[in-house]
Amino acid sequence: MIRMVSKNALALALVAIICVVILGSLHLLTKPKIAEQRRLSQLAILSEVLPEVKQTRALLANCTLVNAPDDLGGKAQRVYRWQEDDQLRAYVLDVTAPDGYSGNIELIVAISPTGTVLGTRVLNHQETPGLGDKIETRRSNWIYSFSGKAATPAEAKHWAVKKDGGDFDQFTGATITPRAVINAVYRAANYVQQHPELAHAATNCELTP
Repeated sequence: MIRMVSKNALALALVAIICVVILGSLHLLTKPKIAEQRRLSQLAILSEVLPEVKQTRALLANCTLVNAPDDLGGKAQRVYRWQEDDQLRAYVLDVTAPDGYSGNIELIVAISPTGTVLGTRVLNHQETPGLGDKIETRRSNWIYSFSGKAATPAEAKHWAVKKDGGDFDQFTGATITPRAVINAVYRAANYVQQHPELAHAATNCELTP
């Protein structure tokens, strides 16, 4: 009886080891493909917020990590830098709006060094379908309304929904969501204006999350 149990235990252990080896091998084989898909996804999004950039792969490499939870909504956020003809043209930041209706709203925002928003896209959110999800381009054009707007302290009063006296439309039944996005984009624009040293910070980002 004991010998039979030992044989069964040994067989199970052998099967477990084989499964671990197979899974490990599959992970190693698929890891490069997953990394490349993530990279392509980043390139596509960067091309949307900065369509003028022709070498988006170079933009991915010119990146620094910053810890600014109060301004960018999280730690170790990526800040990409677009330089052309030895001139800094724009920053592209990963930004988190922590006060969405259903939690964090992850954004990517392109901002000129002087604080003009060049483009904004939503990367991830859990907002209510049919209401808060109008921040997505597939649901509405609302997110495009940020492009070309100056987000300087002098323009602060305009950075609110119309219900609060600002320039941006609110969503029927979902005012919290646009407020969160507006505030996050404005804070990000102010952050780059207040930190010109970002232009010369060390490049220390990985190409993929």
